[in-house]
Amino acid sequence: MQNPLKVVFLDSVHPVLMERLTEIGFLCLDYSKEPKEQALACLKDAIGIVIRSRFTLDKELLSPLKNLKFIARSGSGLENIDTAYCAEKGIELFNSPEGNRNAVAEHALGMLLSLMNKLNKADKEVKNGLWLREENRGEELSGKCVGIIGYGNNGAAFAKVLRGFDVKVMAYDKYKTGFGSHFVQECTLQALMEQADIISLHIPLNKETVHLINTSFIEALQKPIYLLNLSRGKIVSTKDLVAGMKNGKIKAAALDVLEYETKSFEDFFEQNLPEEFAYLVNHQNILLSPHIGGWTTESYFKLSAVLAEKILAWFNSVFMRK
Repeated sequence: MQNPLKVVFLDSVHPVLMERLTEIGFLCLDYSKEPKEQALACLKDAIGIVIRSRFTLDKELLSPLKNLKFIARSGSGLENIDTAYCAEKGIELFNSPEGNRNAVAEHALGMLLSLMNKLNKADKEVKNGLWLREENRGEELSGKCVGIIGYGNNGAAFAKVLRGFDVKVMAYDKYKTGFGSHFVQECTLQALMEQADIISLHIPLNKETVHLINTSFIEALQKPIYLLNLSRGKIVSTKDLVAGMKNGKIKAAALDVLEYETKSFEDFFEQNLPEEFAYLVNHQNILLSPHIGGWTTESYFKLSAVLAEKILAWFNSVFMRK
């Protein structure tokens, strides 16, 4: 293998990752703030790439990179990487859902409790001189059925934080079985839709999950629900969500992610947003946050620490044997 072992950081991550890779001999270059053309030009002889969501690493971009051995994505989703091409070429893919799963779970619980107890609404009213008690009567989480769709790192972590509440937890995962326990009831999607008072989404974005939450799904619900989405925005059809709010099938929704997100989150409000977004912004039973479910001080470190461990384990297994 040619030296140096160059790793290009296309996004900013916690410095512990660069520090740990540098310690074992990688040449780490920070191109997180460089223009796209300059950043991508530096990839030519790189052995590794570290990225969050800044660019899409498709076949056209990756195919000239003959030395590339791994891509490390800080976070869970790999939708901005051509995974099929990487599998074909033997390019290792590393992600770090373990690093922010607790942050996502706590954020989901916080959003849910805020919605059920009308905390954001009440806070704004008191600060504006309104003391409305009956209008802000809440609901207790205790006694409710919580349905979790997707029982990977984030779904399992959300179930864990619910253990302190007297709730029934049901979980459905199309690609996983045998995860049920004394606290979590493994179930079919139909059973979840029949029994859940709250539905929380913890699934990746792919062809199967785009607009999973649509009119057909909402109309099939047997109870009015609280909907939580801390996965990917495009899993929920905003237009159909608004219709579900209007007809009472959805009581309230907590959305940390939105269908209209772009690769650069900072440019979100520079686009022409549809009228459904205005409904989300103005409805008292919609709680929004800017894709920060896994964005804590602790997870910032853990996302990079997890990646470092995975890359070092791979390095030791592949290179140290030679």
